[in-house]
Amino acid sequence: MPEAGLTAQQFSAAVAAVTSAFGDPTRRDIYLFVRTSEPGVTAAEVAERFELHSNVARHHLDKLAAGGYLDVHVERPGHGAGRPSKRYHAGGRDMPVAAPPSNDDLLITLLGRLLAHVPAGEAAAVAEEVGVEYGRTLASHMSPAEGQRSFRSALHAVADALTAHGFAAHAEARGGSLAIIAEQCPFGDTAVQHPVMCAIDRGMVKGMLAGLYGDTVPETEASRPQGDDVCVTTV
Repeated sequence: MPEAGLTAQQFSAAVAAVTSAFGDPTRRDIYLFVRTSEPGVTAAEVAERFELHSNVARHHLDKLAAGGYLDVHVERPGHGAGRPSKRYHAGGRDMPVAAPPSNDDLLITLLGRLLAHVPAGEAAAVAEEVGVEYGRTLASHMSPAEGQRSFRSALHAVADALTAHGFAAHAEARGGSLAIIAEQCPFGDTAVQHPVMCAIDRGMVKGMLAGLYGDTVPETEASRPQGDDVCVTTV
């Protein structure tokens, strides 16, 4: 039942808009960092500066380069030894540095308050189902021509998609399992107040893997809203 003071339309809009309620401030901050760095930066330098996994840093830089915001110069080591490295420089296209007006914070807050008015078990199920549906939608756009792919490659694709939605995620082996490590939470303080929202990103992982690989049962092993350093979803 919608919270008192919210119309049915507001209730529906808040739930439907969860797919657009993710922010990604990291990429903007990286762009500003590159603009003020000469002679450019490497992915390793960005990873160290922002305390990111190197794959996440490289993902952000390559996305900025693909959009024309950064130029890439390939540096080859002397005497033909070693692998060439990429150095990223500010490109000719300006990226808006001011955050655009957005209702994302309001939508996230409303969603958290709405879930708080649903019994705990039901709220988790609803939140996960929202994530699953969105994850399946993402997967349909990620590999429209592929039927199956290896589990490891599917998990890396899921991590990249989560990163693009503000989770700063990467995949790695943990014990006898594979896991997705998310270093950021786009739900911010709302997830701390309503940890049930963690079921949304668990559902996203489940939905994307279902579309890219097959049915899985992701489990939340660690969570930033619960006080952990990172969110860990094992599969």
